Amino acid sequence: MTSLSVNINKIAVLRNSRGGNEPDVATAARACIAAGCAGITVHPRPDQRHIRAEDVFALLPLLAGTELNIEGNPFAPAQGTYPGLLALVRATRPTQCTLVPDGDAQLTSDHGFDLRRDGERLRPLIAELQSYGCRVSLFMDAGSPDIARVADLGAERIEIYTGPYAQAFALGDHAAALAACVVTANDAHDAGLGINAGHDLNQNNLLTLKQAIPFLDEVSIGHALIGEALYAGLAATVQAYLQILRD
Repeated sequence: MTSLSVNINKIAVLRNSRGGNEPDVATAARACIAAGCAGITVHPRPDQRHIRAEDVFALLPLLAGTELNIEGNPFAPAQGTYPGLLALVRATRPTQCTLVPDGDAQLTSDHGFDLRRDGERLRPLIAELQSYGCRVSLFMDAGSPDIARVADLGAERIEIYTGPYAQAFALGDHAAALAACVVTANDAHDAGLGINAGHDLNQNNLLTLKQAIPFLDEVSIGHALIGEALYAGLAATVQAYLQILRD
């Protein structure tokens, strides 16, 4: 079955908007784990707009048997109490590290890597991250011509950026965007890579993607899941996503 990793950044956004510790990131993660998710995803950024480095350390005691996926830009420098992605991974030893080419000016991740530009810069960083015992995944655009290069650089997986697919699905014309995701997944599969997917996936569009890519290893879902949980409850929403993935 395709694994569900719940991105809990939005819990931290709510907390940070008020100060203090409510809602509590660790309590939210515990509820998601109890509901059956296979992983917890966090994406700490240097500007600390949501998840912070200290949150990651607080999560570690909760994660026995649950994967931790840390996302981030390996090129972003340390800033304030953010130690930099590689230093954080070295200290926390997550199951997976997903490298994403985002910057502080981006509201959210909105494109994958261009490996013709960044590939050789990534190669030694991928090797270093793997030396800390974690699986490395690269955030890649659907339709990217660089998928085979991911394997050459040593990473084990890609995460398909599904934002364009989700947007097209909402507009009722998703065939081309879905086809691009399928081609990218097949290219990755042929290169011996695992396939993750994430960004703007929700209960409406997830099943169509899963049916088109039956060998999908993992989906990382945060924004929609947390939004839906405001109405249905966190545990019930996690279980609804798990049922979609089982179906």
